[in-house]
Amino acid sequence: MIVDRNSPIPQYYQLQNWLIEQIDLGVFKPGERIPTEEELVRITGLCRATVRQAISNLANLAYLKPRRRFGTFVLERNPDDRKKSIIGIMVPDIRSGCSSELARGAEDEAARNKHSIVLCNTDDLFFKAEYYADRLIKEHVTGVIYVPIADTEEKNRTIIERFRQHDIPVVLADRILPDLEIDYVTTDNFYGAYAITKHLLKKGHRRIAIIYNGLVSSERFRFEGYCKALQDNRIPLDESLISNPQTLFTEQVYSKSVLKILKQRKDHLAVFAAHDQIALLFYSIAREKKLSIPEDLSLVGYDNLPQIRAFSFGLTTIHQPIYEIGRKSIHVILSRLRDKRVKPKQIVLKSWLVERHSVQDLGVLRRNRRYSQTA
Repeated sequence: MIVDRNSPIPQYYQLQNWLIEQIDLGVFKPGERIPTEEELVRITGLCRATVRQAISNLANLAYLKPRRRFGTFVLERNPDDRKKSIIGIMVPDIRSGCSSELARGAEDEAARNKHSIVLCNTDDLFFKAEYYADRLIKEHVTGVIYVPIADTEEKNRTIIERFRQHDIPVVLADRILPDLEIDYVTTDNFYGAYAITKHLLKKGHRRIAIIYNGLVSSERFRFEGYCKALQDNRIPLDESLISNPQTLFTEQVYSKSVLKILKQRKDHLAVFAAHDQIALLFYSIAREKKLSIPEDLSLVGYDNLPQIRAFSFGLTTIHQPIYEIGRKSIHVILSRLRDKRVKPKQIVLKSWLVERHSVQDLGVLRRNRRYSQTA
């Protein structure tokens, strides 16, 4: 299959990658004509404008040369040409979470700077990260944007060191390794979690649960921000309201955490889901149990993913500028290529609270109850 219509990856980009793969494999050799636009439309089922965009991008990247009335031809390339034009990006899974938006930001900025992207899905697994690291090294990539896998710092350092041994710069995106001197682009996860926990406190909540994955640096910082907000308001941590599965997000595993938290529901409980996918799962299970949000319990998330923005129940969450993380990561890679001696750039972007309708204002609720009792 050349193009997966169910994939969030843009169709022109899928075709672009397929054409590069055919050139690299020697199916389309230097000097040969590739299929015409009409033929590619017939082969892929794409519209002509999408096909034309992919060909235009590859012409800008010096893979192809259109010749009027004669067709489009493959250009001769050497490893040095490839090294100047390709950046690897390793994300957990392009189909879920922040990966799609991050990759799009990186791809758009790379194209503006005459670079292309090789996209790799690690699935947060070490053996896949190793495999793709080796593949990118063989591809003579210019640099790598790497979202660390949800595993130990030692394993992530192993992946980074492989690139460094081949003088390939690495920029960490979103997740970071705090003790490693390396370029990274992230957001202030501590502040974001502090802000959303404080929002719940302002709404009168004192019993605030959290579900997070301690294997991921960004979520560890969010847990620390949550703890600090409670501490500053003299609210002791309640271990029964904390769930840290320390494993990859799957509905099967995290459903157990949701059910554990729901057992603690007394009066009105607020839940801080450390990312929006957990929040969506929590909402789904709550509905199955005939619980309404925010009437029976309050719920907040983190990320403000595109699907959340379109969701009907209106989740209060923290917006992360994920597209900008991808874009800035390309800037840092290009800056590093210009001068490899400069100190590591560590960019922390701002996140902000997006207030919708998933949090009950307990102060207002209590005042209304008192009023109804005295009326």
